[in-house]
Amino acid sequence: MKQVIVIAQIAVSVLIIISVLIQNRGSGLSSVFGGGNIYRTKRGLERGLFILTVILVILFIAIGALNLVISS
Repeated sequence: MKQVIVIAQIAVSVLIIISVLIQNRGSGLSSVFGGGNIYRTKRGLERGLFILTVILVILFIAIGALNLVISS
């Protein structure tokens, strides 16, 4: 049982890494190259990816707490 939880936590962590890496990268340095301060809302795929990332982080925390409860 504990091995299944550890494998699930590793899988979720890999999915979190992937979802963070494929999000919009150019927003941090856009003001350096003349992009200015453009405030906009997330729409479409960008919003879905953001929500997926939040859900994965919540799932990662829940699996970590479950792992802690089982190991003690």
